Amino acid sequence: MAELTVSDASEVCLSGEAGYDEAVNIWNAAISRRPSIVVRCRAAEDIAAALRHARSEGLEVSVRGGGHSYAGSALTDGGLMIDLTPLKSIRVDPDAQRASCGGGTTWGELDAATQQHGLAVTGGFVTHTGVAGLTLGGGIGWLTRLAGLSCDNVVGAQVVTAEGQILRASAEENPDLFWAIRGGGGNFGVVTEFEFALHRVGPIVQLALMLFRPEDGRELFRFARDFVKTLPEDCAPFLAGLNAPPAPFVQPELHFTPVFGFLLVLFGDEEAHARLIGPITEALSPIVQMVTPIPYVALQGMFDESAPWGMYNYEKAVYLHDLTDGAIDVILEHQARKASPLSIVPIFIMGGAYAKADPERSAFGGRRSIGYVVNISATTPTAEGFDAEREWSRNYWAALVPHSEGIGGYVNFISDPDEARVRSSYGEKYARLQQIKAKYDADNVFHLNANITPT
Repeated sequence: MAELTVSDASEVCLSGEAGYDEAVNIWNAAISRRPSIVVRCRAAEDIAAALRHARSEGLEVSVRGGGHSYAGSALTDGGLMIDLTPLKSIRVDPDAQRASCGGGTTWGELDAATQQHGLAVTGGFVTHTGVAGLTLGGGIGWLTRLAGLSCDNVVGAQVVTAEGQILRASAEENPDLFWAIRGGGGNFGVVTEFEFALHRVGPIVQLALMLFRPEDGRELFRFARDFVKTLPEDCAPFLAGLNAPPAPFVQPELHFTPVFGFLLVLFGDEEAHARLIGPITEALSPIVQMVTPIPYVALQGMFDESAPWGMYNYEKAVYLHDLTDGAIDVILEHQARKASPLSIVPIFIMGGAYAKADPERSAFGGRRSIGYVVNISATTPTAEGFDAEREWSRNYWAALVPHSEGIGGYVNFISDPDEARVRSSYGEKYARLQQIKAKYDADNVFHLNANITPT
């Protein structure tokens, strides 16, 4: 094999060498692939060199951003892994309300920088999620109703193509590539830098967290499906099937017991928040209720403990137009079959800025009219019991599909992508994405993802 040469800023490491184990240690322990070579890149030119080397040697390519992926697409077996972790530079322009960050930045790092100025962009629900992977596939977060998806807020990016070209993608430069990377996943190149439009958020937001007994689930969901339609865009509602956390605000006898959760976050003042949650407590009987101001950065990290590093993870997801009685029946039936207390079913409630965004402006495949994204996340602490919990997720998903928008879904929530699901997820946009893929990656070098095959 020919020797790969990169600048002194970057690092090439093989198995057993310093930096290798850290680079291949990803969030999902269920993925055990191991690359033959890792390139820890600090410059776009070194990514270009790594890609040229991989192609000349016939090596499969994977790209690691945050390493937080159910599908484990950061790892290749025997190929070359491009590790973006060293690319963490962040620049914030508070006057222009813009932020730029490297492709290895996590949402916790970006939020910490933007919140110094009371600004934010839609990010993930777990702070160690990578900015790159989440944004390229769409990007659902607490700010979805207020600001749209992460990808809706990208105003520019630097991309290294499969052939090693370093390009700028924006509305003015390579607009086809700009369209494709906003929702089309990592199919078109390695994004070394993102530029985001920011929004006035925080530093303090208002949180209401309520937990309900499983037998009260039907009443909760029927109430929520009507109630959320009355909420303003600066309010983020959230439903979940989970086990009660061992937190100070939860009675000890409820720790780890199955519950349903209903959270309501307002990016406004306490008085307005109190008015919003009044109808919930009048109509329902939560067994746990916590209402409090909270720093936005704490809100962003609230689910960190539910997604620790090194667990065995799998997920399936569907889009729902509404929480119909049939969908509620499925949720109640299959939630009760969950065995692992770590498994969780977040139900993301859409609308607001998400619904108002022009669907043709980006490659994101989800319909803007959908009301909910149901994410069936199976997690176990060890390999023991993981197969059974993964089967629970698959059966849950299969039962929900007849009540959903079809087999297609949010590409960031596809653990085991297949062509039929990917095509369905993008719908009519798939053909256009194939043409752009053929232009920038005709040989499908970037295929460890929800893959779009080039025409």
